[in-house]
Amino acid sequence: MSDPTTSLTDRVTPIEAGAHVTGAAFLGRTPALALGNGEVLLAEIGAEKRLLAHPDAGILVAARAGTSLVTGGDDGRLTRVGADGSCVEIAQEKGKWIDALVARDDGTIAWASGKEVRARDPKGEVKRFSAPSGVRGLAFLPKGYRLAIAHYNGATLWFPNTAAAPETFDWKGSHLDITLSPDGRFIVTSMQENALHGWRVADKRDMRMTGYPAKTRSWSWSPEGHWLATSGADACIVWPFKEKDGPMNQAPRECGVRKAKVSQVAFHPKALVIAIGYDDGWILLCRLTDAAEILVRAPQDEGSGAVTAFAWDAEGRRLLFGTAEGQAGILDMPN
Repeated sequence: MSDPTTSLTDRVTPIEAGAHVTGAAFLGRTPALALGNGEVLLAEIGAEKRLLAHPDAGILVAARAGTSLVTGGDDGRLTRVGADGSCVEIAQEKGKWIDALVARDDGTIAWASGKEVRARDPKGEVKRFSAPSGVRGLAFLPKGYRLAIAHYNGATLWFPNTAAAPETFDWKGSHLDITLSPDGRFIVTSMQENALHGWRVADKRDMRMTGYPAKTRSWSWSPEGHWLATSGADACIVWPFKEKDGPMNQAPRECGVRKAKVSQVAFHPKALVIAIGYDDGWILLCRLTDAAEILVRAPQDEGSGAVTAFAWDAEGRRLLFGTAEGQAGILDMPN
């Protein structure tokens, strides 16, 4: 990799999170970090507030639901933390871990514990579904109240509010995370064997995306839904999804090639710019159109930890990040 020609490192305000950063989100204007020690840090510079969402437990998963952050822990509890500092328990799976969690802006949430999946609408009504095997990935479809569920040997689409039979998408192997294109045309899962698998929803045509040296555990769609940025290699691998066949017979693009694995990616909400985090703590911004790079973070010590969480604010003016070793920060973009 050639060194980035410009740097935004002087525009980063550091935050001492103090524990592994599981998730990041902007709750309105308030930056929030979910931490492995059970705390949620409302990280407004100069007015930080720590809330113990999971006493004596760790936060495993977190998702933004409007101006709240929903967290799931190894204590089986789900909590909702508000930008105002409120913290309430909203569900309890006794004796289990919360393995997957997804949320919408209207407050709809879904979570999984083992094979059991729960979907909770904004009124608080909970519907239940038992998957064929343990669930690691959940995603809401862009339109309607419908949930995509990743499990062993494929994925399932479930309508919580109808008696319609769930729709299955089959492919042998262990499927981990799951995502859908913003237009709802494609389903993509990450797999145990360092590959992605996809289906075209209309006809269930299979798509294989292989060649990763490590598992893909972070991905992000471009604002218009034409590109899917992914982690799991020594570059950000970006797959094209504009055409009717998605990435089939098309080569992906690569951004931010370095001698370190990409651990976290996040597309800017309004531009073809990707925030790329690495397992050595580096962060770059890469413009997809010409692969131009801007340095955001280059830690000098080897113990800074992998980048584990990203969140852009709604306008794309601020980027919140966190690492495995409890370091975090906010990038303020120039005008």
